[in-house]
Order: sequence, then C-alpha cells, then structure tokens
Amino acid sequence: MPSPGQFRGTGNARAGAVVDHRLSRRALINEYRRGRLRQDQVCDAHPELIRAATNIGEQTTSKCPICDTKNLRLVTYVFGPRLSPQGKVVSEKRDLAQLDGRSDDYSAYIVEACIACRWHHLLRVLPVGGKPARRATGSGGK
Repeated sequence: MPSPGQFRGTGNARAGAVVDHRLSRRALINEYRRGRLRQDQVCDAHPELIRAATNIGEQTTSKCPICDTKNLRLVTYVFGPRLSPQGKVVSEKRDLAQLDGRSDDYSAYIVEACIACRWHHLLRVLPVGGKPARRATGSGGK
C-alpha cells in the first residue's frame, strides 16, 4: 500500500493536501499509557476493518503501541465519485495507481490496525486522482 508521502511530487496538483494524524495518534497513546483511557476504549476497531487488515492489510515492522504483541497492518480505503458509499478497500498498489490516474478527485484513508487487540487509528488522508482529463484529438483538426 502507499508509503508515507508516496503521492508527493507525482504531478498531482493537490499533492500538498496530505493530512497527517500522527499528533492525535501520539496524544491518544499517551492518554492510554497514563491510565486516562481503558484498553476497551482505544481497541474498538470495527470487525470489517479487522477482516480487511487480516486478509489484505500490508504488514508493517511496527509493533502495536497498545498490546505490543503483533505488528500493525495498514489498510487503505478510497472514497470518491463513482465508488460505493462505503468506499473501496485497495488491496494492491496498482489499483491505487489506477485511481490516481483518473480525473475524478478521491481521498485515500490509510488506517493502521492491530489484529490482536483491535487497536486502530487513521494515519493520514491522501489526495488521489484529479488528473486533467485528456482531450480527444479529432482527425480533421487544423
């Protein structure tokens, strides 16, 4: 799946519109470690997210910050025009690259999840697509 900053400098006019959620992630983990939040309050991932993380999520080298037993997995969801209201789970890099080449504007949400304790957090939101539509050239143009 996409690596951090993958879409920077790819020609996408909105490439600077990446929203990073690492600060809120760090704050939540700190609150948990201080005892201000219980594990069941931070480990409440939806079963469909855990299913996606288990079956198609990209495994990382980072251990879960809550249970410290399993490596986190990344799941990418894409939302935008002509996609299901529930979004599209992107399972391969080529699918994301294909969406990035379209003229429609999409948003890719990269979520980390732990399949052991059900921790999850939105890491970043990336703009995808938005390429100018190619103009068809006529055979009789002057």
